[in-house]
Amino acid sequence: MSRLFTYQGSAAHIVFGEGTSRKAGEWVEKLGCKRALVLSTPHQKHDAEALAEKLGRLAAGTFTGAVMHTPVDVTDTAMRVVTDLGADCVVSLGGGSTTGLGKAIAYRTDLPQIVIPTTYAGSEVTPILGQTEGGRKTTVKDPKILPEVVIYDATLTTGLPVGMSVTSGLNAMAHAVEALYAQDRNPISSLMATEGLRAFRSALPAIIKDPHDLSVRADGLYGAWLCGTVLGTVGMALHHKICHTLGGTFDTPHADTHAIMLPHTAGFNAVAVPELLSPVADIFGGSVGGGLWDFAQSIGAPLALRDLGLTEADLDRAAKIATENPYWNPRPIDRPSIRELLQHAWEGTRPAT
Repeated sequence: MSRLFTYQGSAAHIVFGEGTSRKAGEWVEKLGCKRALVLSTPHQKHDAEALAEKLGRLAAGTFTGAVMHTPVDVTDTAMRVVTDLGADCVVSLGGGSTTGLGKAIAYRTDLPQIVIPTTYAGSEVTPILGQTEGGRKTTVKDPKILPEVVIYDATLTTGLPVGMSVTSGLNAMAHAVEALYAQDRNPISSLMATEGLRAFRSALPAIIKDPHDLSVRADGLYGAWLCGTVLGTVGMALHHKICHTLGGTFDTPHADTHAIMLPHTAGFNAVAVPELLSPVADIFGGSVGGGLWDFAQSIGAPLALRDLGLTEADLDRAAKIATENPYWNPRPIDRPSIRELLQHAWEGTRPAT
């Protein structure tokens, strides 16, 4: 069979294993840095301060104001802290919100980044930054955005609530599903996407059963690494466009939005490229969208946009924005079809395809 593709591997240094976060200081020094700014959300302020204390003389201080969707005004505030403290690198501890802030700083300064994920978002291994300003979320891709070092330590994820573990994992899975039908997909990205989906298919139910089992928590991080990596090597399509619209314009929770939309966007595109999404049907059983919806329901994931506070009237505006300057997609899109897709997601109905 004739193949035509291009592939470029990630330059990120991946450190995987229990207890590896204790060596964060060594990686600061390996990057040639001396003044690390530790980043976190307000919720993880205590953890960030504890990490800064462990870094000792290598810590310049902390900034604990990271929030969802990486608002530009928060980044501007963090940038002033970077300047005031003379930070020469950032250490991002937490989930996608903290990672996003670290990326935003790096995009503006080219400072090295070390990311220590405590969720399964997967964004830590992509050169993609999504940031919000004026009620719109936009994305930019640049080599400066890709973190230099990612430390995956399962011991830091046992405190992640089961509900957040589920939505975070489904968020990462969305990266892999889109990678399977991406315009610039390649054999390696498709293999990694399929392996990432299989990892989450077994890990998420096991995490629900025993959230403190380090082996299944590690399986979740393994899936996050795979799913995030493929998003970093291929382009985004309809799913991410809709989620960026909902998050940036209506401030819906990032992971919950991805979790709810995934079965619907996957089912929508399965009509056009069933052969590319056949691994999803194989892993989750039945139809693509239906199988993902059944899996999400079985692990207690949110299923309806209306449960996030969206009104039915909001769907018209969302469909309009999502179809303006659309990302490439394997199935042609128009406002009526996207409005219908959003209606099903708002109601939480099971996709037929």
